[in-house]
Amino acid sequence: MAGDKAGTGQKTALPESGCFDVIVLGAGITGVTTAYLLAERGRKVQVIERRSDAALETSYANGGQISVSHAEPWAHPGAPMQVLKWLAAKESPLYFTPHLDWRQWIWLAEWLGQCRRAATERNTIKIVNIALRSRELYRIVSEAEGMEYAHKSLGILHFYRLQKEFDHARRMAELMTKYGCRRHPVTKEEIDRIEPALATNRDIIGGIFTQDDESGDARRFTQNLARTCETKYGVNFLYNTNIDDLVLSDRDIEEVKITGGDGTTGFSRAKTFILCMGPYSPLLAQKLGIFLNIYPAKGYSISVPLDPSNEKHAPRVSLTDDENKLVFSNLDTHLRIAGTAELAGWDTSLSYHRIRPIVEKSAGIFPELFAKMNYLDPQWVLTQLNPWTCLRPATPSNLPYVGRSSKLRNLWFNTGHGTLGWTMGMGSAEMLADMLDSA
Repeated sequence: MAGDKAGTGQKTALPESGCFDVIVLGAGITGVTTAYLLAERGRKVQVIERRSDAALETSYANGGQISVSHAEPWAHPGAPMQVLKWLAAKESPLYFTPHLDWRQWIWLAEWLGQCRRAATERNTIKIVNIALRSRELYRIVSEAEGMEYAHKSLGILHFYRLQKEFDHARRMAELMTKYGCRRHPVTKEEIDRIEPALATNRDIIGGIFTQDDESGDARRFTQNLARTCETKYGVNFLYNTNIDDLVLSDRDIEEVKITGGDGTTGFSRAKTFILCMGPYSPLLAQKLGIFLNIYPAKGYSISVPLDPSNEKHAPRVSLTDDENKLVFSNLDTHLRIAGTAELAGWDTSLSYHRIRPIVEKSAGIFPELFAKMNYLDPQWVLTQLNPWTCLRPATPSNLPYVGRSSKLRNLWFNTGHGTLGWTMGMGSAEMLADMLDSA
């Protein structure tokens, strides 16, 4: 995956096999938060991860927003027509590459079914509830564990250029406010006061400000929390470890067969297994005869370096450009800009023609920030703006799978968070921990 870097050189050889209370499969934001909350409650936990460290895939360089305000699902009444306008253009915010893949077509069919107004409102309310609790938990855990991750509590500002989109956003803001996510419309003058870096953009007509939302570096948080899990709560992390097979006995998983980074093979056993493998969750579940309607939504990001010469031109408040489907988060040393969605299967290659619109649209919004950058040169962009791509595990409703498998008694899921893994990660982990406590 583009942007992957070496981890901390943690365990590559397998330890002696043992039996754990819980084995978490995957060390992204959902896997590590799940491991943390279970270990904090006294369970003996192991985490298995194929990469050299935590958060080196979908959680590595995402948009950085803990955004309850982004709770409206992709599936809403106006989405099908909007998507049809985008599908033919390779540089549009959403790009669809048809495949002879039954998973893709089943996902699309269910997504269309979720575009009904009643379904949209129902799904929005559920996402808001998870995200609100998650945001609260990030604050609690950050304070309790002394976490550092370029955290900012300056709110998130959505801005609009088209009256029709602004009107729709105000209706959704009213719904979210009703269920606990305080959002309020703001004029262009108020936008300029909230974020002066937008003052030169005269085409913006208004926005929605969510002052309680936050931003921060998901990778740094996840990796720091993983270290806390190890040193304070005794969680066993197996990095550079591939999951070869899950061995079944009747309606239970008996053990997981694994291969370490040095080629050593082995197995590990637990009473409970939790699937937190993001876009790869449905592929492993399929081997167990379980269908999860999760399909990869490929996203891209750039990280614009900030220094004394240009940081005054970068936004401090986290922003969302809903028209172009771009988000902006100031992570102190760089401005993270992320967006777009590409339904192209499990392809992880980085395509410049998908990066270029992000760069050019961002330069149009923040001309002074990009003024001294050679951003029209593809080679410069690829070497200086840290382009990155990932697969985000999207469900048609944007609601994750959180709970117990109906087929296997000791298999549980915490996966399928789409673009909101950083936003809902802590909340869904607590939901799962509570379910396990009650099982």
